[in-house]
Amino acid sequence: MRYLKKLIAAIGIILLPWLHFGWAEFSTAELERVAYDQHIGHPISRGLIFADSDKGMVALGDLFNSKPTLLLLGYYHCPMLCTLINEGMIESMEELRFTVGRDFNVINVSIDPNETPEIAAVKKREYLKRYGRPGAQAGWHFLTGSKQSIAQLANETGFRFRYDSGTHEYAHPSGFAVLTPEGRISRYFFGVNFEPHEVQSAIIAASKRENGSVIKELILLCCRYNPITGKYGTLVLTVLRIAGLATVLLLSWWIARLGRRNPESESSPEVS
Repeated sequence: MRYLKKLIAAIGIILLPWLHFGWAEFSTAELERVAYDQHIGHPISRGLIFADSDKGMVALGDLFNSKPTLLLLGYYHCPMLCTLINEGMIESMEELRFTVGRDFNVINVSIDPNETPEIAAVKKREYLKRYGRPGAQAGWHFLTGSKQSIAQLANETGFRFRYDSGTHEYAHPSGFAVLTPEGRISRYFFGVNFEPHEVQSAIIAASKRENGSVIKELILLCCRYNPITGKYGTLVLTVLRIAGLATVLLLSWWIARLGRRNPESESSPEVS
């Protein structure tokens, strides 16, 4: 089932440029300004004030709690990619011998200043239920904040995003940052799937105040792109669409093949 979810996520990402669910439209030039600048070793301001879904107004540094932190920026009503990023992070955390709250913290921060702690609380309950480990609620925080606090945190993290006033949606990069216990950026992870052993190694390195190296960014943007108003030519779009369709067909064939493999084993009882 886990591999099936990853395949479905991959199909969704491949089809993102041609899906129209009311997401924001941006020009090519605007999308080029959406990225994750890697500020390895840079500190995050501990005095930034946000609203925690459980604790009221808090200083960001008070949530670090002398443990490494996974810091994820996005927004809670995000139509697709934010959910995929969080699902990928949770799947990775489920494989770790470390536990949220005991060994490291997770902080989700909304980049939408109009979102409320009540909205954040709903998302927290959803993800804690999905994660399923006791005690995680103490170290997993869902924050909302003012435009000024969000802008400063995004700037310090290198998280460059764009807002579309017509649809009230955001274009933003995918991934999260790993912070040391003092709040310095140790490493970044990009995409929607994160290898558990790499995440565990990053948590260990951050706990030792070690810095990772700059890595190549996987560009996945949470937005809708309208090719009619963009700069891509017809030939390029045609090639991209054919490649995307071929990938979807290949993944569909693979799923069907997995479903047909060893059917008798599914009906046979397990041997104790």
